[in-house]
Amino acid sequence: MSNVLFDAIVDGRKAGNGELFIGNAGDDTDDQAFLDLSARLAAVLLDRGVDPGDRVAVQVAKSIEALALYVACIRVGAVFLPLNTAYTETELHYFIGDATPRVLVLDPGRRAMGERLIGASQLLTLDGAAGGSLMDKALASAPVQEVVARASDDLAAILYTSGTTGRSKGAMLTHANLLSNAQTLVSYWQFTSSDVLLHALPIFHTHGLFVASNVMLLCGGRMIFQPGFSTDAVLQALPSATTMMGVPTFYTRLLADERFTRESASHMRLFISGSAPLLADTHREFEARTGQRILERYGMTETNMNTSNPVDGERIAGTVGMPLPGVEVRICKPDSTEALPSGQVGILQVRGPNVFAGYWQMPEKTREELLEDGFFITGDLATIDERQYVTIVGRSKDLIISGGYNIYPKELELLIDELPGVTESAVVGVPHPDFGEAVVAVVVRDGSADADELTAEKLSTALAGRLARFKQPKRVEFVDELPRNTMGKVQKNLLREKLNDSFA
Repeated sequence: MSNVLFDAIVDGRKAGNGELFIGNAGDDTDDQAFLDLSARLAAVLLDRGVDPGDRVAVQVAKSIEALALYVACIRVGAVFLPLNTAYTETELHYFIGDATPRVLVLDPGRRAMGERLIGASQLLTLDGAAGGSLMDKALASAPVQEVVARASDDLAAILYTSGTTGRSKGAMLTHANLLSNAQTLVSYWQFTSSDVLLHALPIFHTHGLFVASNVMLLCGGRMIFQPGFSTDAVLQALPSATTMMGVPTFYTRLLADERFTRESASHMRLFISGSAPLLADTHREFEARTGQRILERYGMTETNMNTSNPVDGERIAGTVGMPLPGVEVRICKPDSTEALPSGQVGILQVRGPNVFAGYWQMPEKTREELLEDGFFITGDLATIDERQYVTIVGRSKDLIISGGYNIYPKELELLIDELPGVTESAVVGVPHPDFGEAVVAVVVRDGSADADELTAEKLSTALAGRLARFKQPKRVEFVDELPRNTMGKVQKNLLREKLNDSFA
């Protein structure tokens, strides 16, 4: 038994020209230095008692070292658990308690918090400039030579995603899930060792890590590895790139800058967008500006990529393309496995080697959403036409996707309802030209003295220390009462309709 995911990464790097990073990547940019670093990091993990199957939780700034830590986990058979850098201590407390990692890696500035969460003996630190105890120990360690064998169905990673009850669920992704999807995307999107990817995505998210980074690790190409999206930095790096993956926000911000011209994009082979819906206006404006059509695709934390518009062929604005090779989709009525005819709206279900193994320590939730025949119920409402192009038309769940991040309204509503002066609240997502969707809180005051003093600014301030910034409402509306149906359920669809043009 081998470790096929790690072997594929090594083989992919051998197929390249020896460089993995160019541009803003620092001194150690070649493949051998990167693999050597991952081997030293693996030595630190083994020294800390990390065994195959143990979780390694990581909340650090994006860096080459952080990506090497992911590869180190694959090498030693650990389960990589990336965590959004915006998560607060309250949020981290749940993830650490649920996943019970052997090791937690945090920014040095959060050491005190880490000791409260997991204890000093299980804590390592890493910052975005290669500082911290993890790197100190790695540089003092000999590179690990052996690679721990892993079966295809062994876990490689856990990514937490919002659930229908508001409790985050840990999606378990196997070595086969990650490898099969990356190999499919390399082929379908025609990536080769000649490609240079402009990488401005975070790597705690499936888009930046398991799509962008894995694709480039496997194809032998190179990356311009930027810490985050900056219009100036992206425009400066663009002449050296051939491809770019981004969320819709990236493209709306580029279009807002007059320096982004047809000439500046003329050498680019491919622009890819995902993690949130791309507005039709953005599609049209991008094509008018550059002469190129953005390739939109569709994936989930539980599945990585499922569908994609083609590289060669018609890219249809408003659709997420066709099922990827090896991936099956069907549109069904709720609580059914019978496929609906073309053009009818139903629940999108997907099956393939990319579909996850289930939810960590949630067997009942796994059985509800991962069916016996292998299809996963995505919860998205969709249609599929006669040419097999899929269009996502909404969500059966209340999940909000803002800037590519999942936000579950119930979590916000519980916090808002606890505030003095609040009777109840409803949180909805509405279209936003930059983020895809924006969080809007609709609040009913209780008529008390506290309510008289409650403003949108005070409500936002009260939430600031308790929620990651991307979850916080971008608008607060006060109403006398929430709309309800005859059963007493809040009609969020009416709120969305009323607020639909809030950010137009």
